[in-house]
Amino acid sequence: MQKKILIIGSLGMLGQELLKTFPQATGWDRNEIDITDKKQTEEKIAALRPNIVINAAAYNAVDQCETMEGFETAKKINGDASGFLAEICSEISAVFVHYSSNYIFDGNNKEGYNEDSIPKPINKYGETKLLGEEKILKIKGLKYYIIRTSKLFGKKGSSGAAKDNFFDIMLDLSKSQRDIKAVDDELSNFTYAPDLACFTKNILENDNAYGIYHGINEGACTWYEGAKMLFDITGKNVNLIPVNSSEFSRLAQRPKYAVLNNNKLPKLRGYEEALREFLTNKLCAE
Repeated sequence: MQKKILIIGSLGMLGQELLKTFPQATGWDRNEIDITDKKQTEEKIAALRPNIVINAAAYNAVDQCETMEGFETAKKINGDASGFLAEICSEISAVFVHYSSNYIFDGNNKEGYNEDSIPKPINKYGETKLLGEEKILKIKGLKYYIIRTSKLFGKKGSSGAAKDNFFDIMLDLSKSQRDIKAVDDELSNFTYAPDLACFTKNILENDNAYGIYHGINEGACTWYEGAKMLFDITGKNVNLIPVNSSEFSRLAQRPKYAVLNNNKLPKLRGYEEALREFLTNKLCAE
């Protein structure tokens, strides 16, 4: 019997890839459901009665989270709504899949962070993502997978809230600027959205133990190193300049070493191979 799957945030960068990976799934975005409204969320999901709920919705405007308004919005979407969804999944005995972030860590561990490392966020966005994890973990008997990831890239989502990924931003800058600065003192992993969707499918299909997983492409790098790889592949004639994070005026502090270690499952391919595929697909679509 085929399992009924619900994907929330289906018009986002990750959500659209999840729909491709689970073509039989029902996809809801902001027009179909307001996950911050507990009553509406309960009624809609109870009527659908899915076997699996995948929550790809998030508020990820990291700097905006440092403002009072942004922080309150992020707490509702990343924190409270995650708890609502987890409670509903527990009530209907559905598996709950939720995505979290490397920004729940302080970035002081140069060896990277394991699935059982102690979280200690240093910005408000990280606090809201940790709040979501905590609300999920409080629900007894819940069948859940929390998948932490970082620096997601892929085809831009069609949601009104969708943002350009780092590589698209760099390519756009290269059209008008010869000199481009990129931060070279923040180390973490890039994650290709289609690979994360497949990672999710493998977890579900292999009936892996419930718990926390790290889903990232292999190969830690800085923003500068990622941009250099991009321009090396595309042959763009730019003067890429490595700078410290202090060069940019950003409201939110970023962790210096926010590498996620995947210790539980087979490793995903390296980010360079994933980036090359992304660029090939982007070229074909243009």
